[in-house]
Amino acid sequence: MDIRQINDEYSVSGQITVDDLDEIKALGFKSIVCHRPDFEAPDQPTFDAIAARAQELGLEITHIPVGPMGVTADAVKSMVDALDEFQRPMLGYCRSGARSTAVYQQTLHIRG
Repeated sequence: MDIRQINDEYSVSGQITVDDLDEIKALGFKSIVCHRPDFEAPDQPTFDAIAARAQELGLEITHIPVGPMGVTADAVKSMVDALDEFQRPMLGYCRSGARSTAVYQQTLHIRG
């Protein structure tokens, strides 16, 4: 797991696993947002599997998939909502962290 900090409220990572969640919690993250659609790769854990363990650990989590069409207005709106509603610091993840970074960068124009 390679976590890259964007700023004090948000960091990104490539795909995480259920086993990574204990470390994510220990690192002080309060919430997680998944930008990867389920079933992009055959070995990818599903969002539901990640979410079940995250919730057991008391982490807030949501799924805002960004697919082949790229970052959409709906994804940006959902990300703004997550940032408004969830505790931070927040970890965003996808396959490489690129989509999680792109969605967040677009929220900065809206949130100011």
